[in-house]
Amino acid sequence: MKKNAHLILGLGMISVFLLSTTAFGLSDAFKKNIYDPGLLKPTDSVLKVKVGDYAPDFSLPAVSGGRISLGQYRGKKNVVLSFVPAAWTPVCSDQWPGYNIVEDLFDVNDAILLGITVDNIPTLFAWTNQMGALWFPVLSDFWPHGAVAERYGVLRSDGVSERALFVIDKKGIIRYIGVNDINKRPRLEVLVKELERLEK
Repeated sequence: MKKNAHLILGLGMISVFLLSTTAFGLSDAFKKNIYDPGLLKPTDSVLKVKVGDYAPDFSLPAVSGGRISLGQYRGKKNVVLSFVPAAWTPVCSDQWPGYNIVEDLFDVNDAILLGITVDNIPTLFAWTNQMGALWFPVLSDFWPHGAVAERYGVLRSDGVSERALFVIDKKGIIRYIGVNDINKRPRLEVLVKELERLEK
């Protein structure tokens, strides 16, 4: 019953997320600092992993301090990796705050979200502070540059990552891969469906 209530609430939140065409109430000052790279090639990489593979482990510095590894969640949490191309760009600045609206959907599916970009920590610190609090850890894949994105096969030829989602179960197995058009925000309902398929 509790899960059904969460799902009904989640559907409403998804509607808000999908209907929003602007960054979620971000200040005008923040919006003026967003760099628009224009229309980019939708995808520009070749995956090095597939559904059913064990997800390559990694350890990356977090904006909040310390390091976070994928392995620390093994046996404890389902994990969603959200690779985004670059800080201070329009779609990225819209996508991650949107996940704040659906935090409960991650909780009810016993999942954690890890946000990853190839930007350095100072850049990510400034960007996420301007966006407002995010409930999930933000990790820097800056050095060696894009090494984790490269290991997964989502590092583009220009040195940024694809806009990609990986759903990894508690055993560390990749259960879903979505490499999205870099110019568009991923469809949240697809991610929710994949989370609901996982064992809690």
